[in-house]
Amino acid sequence: MNWKHWLQAVAAALFGVQSEKNRQLQFRGSPWPYIGLGAMAILLFVLLLMLVVRLVLA
Repeated sequence: MNWKHWLQAVAAALFGVQSEKNRQLQFRGSPWPYIGLGAMAILLFVLLLMLVVRLVLA
């Protein structure tokens, strides 16, 4: 799998929409790309929320 597939899988997981076919495909490889990208995506989301809150309260 390449970065495009990993990003799509992480985005789908964050939104909670994933086809059974894609889910099974992802479990064939290493989980580390998904874990790493998932952690970065969550960190980015939290930072964006913090920025929005600061802008609203300013």
